[in-house]
Amino acid sequence: MTTRVALITGGIGAIGSAICRRMANDGMRVIAAHHPDEVEAASQWCEEQIADGLQIDTLPLDVASYEQCEVKLAKLLSDYGNVDIIVNCAGITRDSSFKKMQKEQWYDVINVNLNSVYNVTRPLWNAMLENGFGRVVNISSVNGQRGQFGQANYSAAKAGMHGFTMALAQEGASKGVTVNTVSPGYVSTVMTDAIREDIRTAIVSGIPMGRMATVDEVASAVHFLVADDHEYITGANLPVNGGLFIS
Repeated sequence: MTTRVALITGGIGAIGSAICRRMANDGMRVIAAHHPDEVEAASQWCEEQIADGLQIDTLPLDVASYEQCEVKLAKLLSDYGNVDIIVNCAGITRDSSFKKMQKEQWYDVINVNLNSVYNVTRPLWNAMLENGFGRVVNISSVNGQRGQFGQANYSAAKAGMHGFTMALAQEGASKGVTVNTVSPGYVSTVMTDAIREDIRTAIVSGIPMGRMATVDEVASAVHFLVADDHEYITGANLPVNGGLFIS
């Protein structure tokens, strides 16, 4: 059986790490892309994975830079022979009410969360078509579906990710390349655990399941979509939100 090669952006973050581990445990060759400023953190992260018996490669990559993505991903293709799976998981927030939102807050979020999907996927897309196999999964958000006060930038970017998914899915369908979206709701991470308790309680009370998702539940959704035998699922938006938003 062919060993699949998977590239996960935002790979050393909470959700990205869970996706990397899930795929590595499934026998895939995994590359965790991270921001170039995170080299030290990535090295420590690798040591933690090795301690758990997992060999995961890392790649410093500014996903907001098309030029950097073009050069580094061409080399990645050359070094690994192919990249079968792309998980676009890199993302940031710069929350503010729109009346106070500065242009840097807008463009930073659009560049990292949305433009990166083009920057990372484009250099690898043609090879997927030629190989007759590919899986692209874009990690969006429930707030890309329903909107959120103070997140005009983030909600716009995340909604745009699924628009990209739906269009590109039609281009890849006849070539064995699927493109799908996963839209998590609130996920339990170090960041959400640090939210003031009364605010966190209010958030959870609005979730029908009465809890936040685990990172492993998001990773499981991604794993489902990239499986070889799920080639008939494309253009979909898979919610992992505990019933917070149902469409």
